[in-house]
Amino acid sequence: MPNAALPPLRTDGSRFVDPDGREVLLRGVCLGGWLNMENFITGYSGNESLMRRTVAERIGADRADRFFDRLLTRFFAEEDAALLADEGFTVVRIAVGYKHFEDDSRPFELRPDAFAHLDRAIEALAAHGVYSIVDLHALPGSQNQHWHSDNETHRALFWEHPHFQDRVVRIWEAIAEHYRGNAAVAGYNLLNEPADESRAVVGPFYRRLVAAIRAVDPDHTVFLDGNTYATEFGFFDEDPFENAVFTLHDYVPAGLGRSSSYSTEEARAKFLQRSEYARRTGTPILVGEFGPIYTGDADEDALRRRILDDQLALYDEFGASWTVWMYKDIGRQGLVSVREDTPYRRRFDAFVAKKRRLGVDQWGSDGIDPIEVTKPVQDLVAREFPDFDPYPWGRVDFVRTLLNNITLAQPMAHEYADLFRGLDDAALDALADSFALAACEVRQPLRDRLVAHLAGVRA
Repeated sequence: MPNAALPPLRTDGSRFVDPDGREVLLRGVCLGGWLNMENFITGYSGNESLMRRTVAERIGADRADRFFDRLLTRFFAEEDAALLADEGFTVVRIAVGYKHFEDDSRPFELRPDAFAHLDRAIEALAAHGVYSIVDLHALPGSQNQHWHSDNETHRALFWEHPHFQDRVVRIWEAIAEHYRGNAAVAGYNLLNEPADESRAVVGPFYRRLVAAIRAVDPDHTVFLDGNTYATEFGFFDEDPFENAVFTLHDYVPAGLGRSSSYSTEEARAKFLQRSEYARRTGTPILVGEFGPIYTGDADEDALRRRILDDQLALYDEFGASWTVWMYKDIGRQGLVSVREDTPYRRRFDAFVAKKRRLGVDQWGSDGIDPIEVTKPVQDLVAREFPDFDPYPWGRVDFVRTLLNNITLAQPMAHEYADLFRGLDDAALDALADSFALAACEVRQPLRDRLVAHLAGVRA
């Protein structure tokens, strides 16, 4: 239902404005790892579909469904919305996987519970004066090459099969019909981090998708990630879509543990490169994802906080809206983290430690460990195929993805599922309840830095 407390937003040149022409900066968090689960966020291994399948094999499909539904209910609730509003955030970007809308066995058929959790979050946020952006984070066929599009392989088959594209058009038509007229939804983030290697399909598909959505809902803003993980915008026309935002993602390698060097000048240059299209076309700048990963090492985390400070200062300078990655996890990056003394952390922390030792989560891993395995393979591929430079991130990432993030990670998905064996319903409930806000703690240095840059929003 439309929410009268929040005025509808649209773009006006480089600004978001309400019906009276007042500017609104959208600054908030990404709600990741929830309606699109990710391995480093909740601690499993591999990709979400594989994880859910193996857990269901261990405890039965009905009990698995009950557990995951309770986990989703506890992960984001009214008290989470209240916390974000109290801190002054104005928007939450909600990552959703396509399987909440349809089943692979029944394509084009909307699930009866498609909007149950999404509606609940949007309504809770709206009641506290916070907008939502609906972000389709995982598409049928996978729109990029990595785990966060629920990809069990390393190929983005979405771009190769019109069937998958047709399904996404239908999903977005259903979303647009459902939220048409709902001012609490700031807009629709159509494809998270598309990665079309051909660079020939993504532009025409965006045009088709925007036209289909506009036919159903002409009013909501559309947020369009650049190609190659929201970093490339050259395929867009010089005359941009009306009421559209061209969203960039702004991760810094040193903040992810992928580089030993960092300079403010390099971070600035990368932001200017990725925001060039928005600035040239006079459309709003939205940094849809950014933020370092924290290690617990004082020196490393001091550098990563400096990176965050530099990024936030840049966004202030250019009047950019932003949604930091991310709200809640088990301790790597979230604004809020599940405490170590909870039943979930007590049961799974040793498993997570093994994941780190084997480097099976790409996010937060340096891609080197276990060096006795990775170095010989990386050296062999480099020696035998010196000119091999595959899309999107080159040889080293290609080998790491297949070796660590698939070959080692997928067997570990079965080990994760084994940890559910023998648990009764009360124990499963306790695991799910570990993700409730009352069982979490706030990462205070991150909170303080983000809130310091919300002053302009509150004024």
